[in-house]
Amino acid sequence: MSSGPGNDEGSGPGDARAVGRTEDTADGPSLRERLRALPTFGPGLPTLDPSEAPPEPVTLFLEWIGQAIDAGVPLPHAMTLSTAGASARVTARTVILKDVDASGWWFATSSSSPKGHDLAENPNAALTFLWPALGRQVRIVGPTLPSDTSTSAADFLARSEGSRAAALVGHQSETLTSRQEYWDAFAVTLAAVQEDPALLAPAWTAYTLAPTSVEFWQASDDRGQTRLRYRAAGHHWEKGLLWP
Repeated sequence: MSSGPGNDEGSGPGDARAVGRTEDTADGPSLRERLRALPTFGPGLPTLDPSEAPPEPVTLFLEWIGQAIDAGVPLPHAMTLSTAGASARVTARTVILKDVDASGWWFATSSSSPKGHDLAENPNAALTFLWPALGRQVRIVGPTLPSDTSTSAADFLARSEGSRAAALVGHQSETLTSRQEYWDAFAVTLAAVQEDPALLAPAWTAYTLAPTSVEFWQASDDRGQTRLRYRAAGHHWEKGLLWP
């Protein structure tokens, strides 16, 4: 988050100067030129005044996600979950935020999935939210904790029939021979869910990420940026500014 969305300065793995340049084609400009021409943020962005920020991050996050919902931001509850197992190889995927409370940020997945295995080997993880329409990004870092069986079961049963059936199919990230093989398995599990609405996926687990650091990033109309970080200090939070 140090550079922030819309900051395309510097050279790195994604810089065309480092990895080569896509050439113009007879059909139009190169990919690099098309990417450069894309807008970043529109006018009228909200602001972040660190002096008025609450003493703890949950309050500010709830304010921000509430504003994202009210502004009609698509999928404001979608977040990138980054994990690394014992191999230290980092992987990321998009999951859905289930809730936020004093204990942390909630999400759910199968404990038998790759991300579930990662979290069992190394509970430390990161969550990232991006709301481009508001010029905002939030990053949460900390250890994850699996919830008890009853909480996980309640989360699973709150899902739609189709979502429960998809979870019950299992085999996540394993090699699939054909789409038909999947659809056949899905049809079987969907029928099972419809016959028994209380059917559970034993490995389904609700997790809480208990934050040790929460960063709020706000773009501005003049391209300036404000970056505010909260860090856990015992039972309290320390907050301070970071260079964007």
